[in-house]
Amino acid sequence: MDLHGLAILLLLSAVAAYLQTLTGFAFGLIMMGGVGLTGVIAVPDAAVLVSCLTFVNAVQVLVRGWRDIAARGFVPIIVASILLLFVGYWLLGLMAAHSIDWLKIVLGLVIVVSSIQLAMKPQPLDRLSSTGSFAFFGAIAGLMGGLFSTAGPPLVYHLYRQPLPQPTIRETLVAVFAINAVIRLAVVALAGDMPRAGFWWGLLAIPVVILFTFAAKRWPPPISNLSLRRMAFGLLFLSGLSLALPALFKIIGGLS
Repeated sequence: MDLHGLAILLLLSAVAAYLQTLTGFAFGLIMMGGVGLTGVIAVPDAAVLVSCLTFVNAVQVLVRGWRDIAARGFVPIIVASILLLFVGYWLLGLMAAHSIDWLKIVLGLVIVVSSIQLAMKPQPLDRLSSTGSFAFFGAIAGLMGGLFSTAGPPLVYHLYRQPLPQPTIRETLVAVFAINAVIRLAVVALAGDMPRAGFWWGLLAIPVVILFTFAAKRWPPPISNLSLRRMAFGLLFLSGLSLALPALFKIIGGLS
């Protein structure tokens, strides 16, 4: 990885950590979308890096906020997400082995659909959802987490509908992402799929994540949460399209 690629990776990490700390989501989507567009490291290696950085961000957020975790929804989410995480990781290996263009299309579609879903304002429920519903959305999150370390969108949608305080929702999301990140890293290690040499320079993003997580908590921007969501939507939507469309045109061109 050259200095230009490293600078791009550090910038992506800063933006992702800042938005993740303020909203409770978007870290993996921003990182994976940016990496997919710039090609600074391979997509499977980027997913490993996202897991590392997600954990760093989560530890900072949860040092004081862990008491706000919603225990009733947290347990079924974690159990279901871990089970499906293995399936998602297997699918990632399958796609990476066959075609990087198909991998980019799937990642781009995940980002586009996720951005649209995140832009929608969830209708709040009168009462807390059932255990089964938490497990269902946890399973979808686990599948996406196994694929690209992007477990956020389905859980964000579900938890923001619950009659819970925003700190509780945010800390619950961050805790789920942290545990999934640790499990995913363990799966990578056990499978022997160690990242390539250039990946290790990406760990220089750890102090950047720490700094911008602190900055978001200490100096939040003077704009509403809705405005932040809209900014994240625009950024993700455009990056998803920019990632998927060229790969799709390349595949279509190869068939003609």
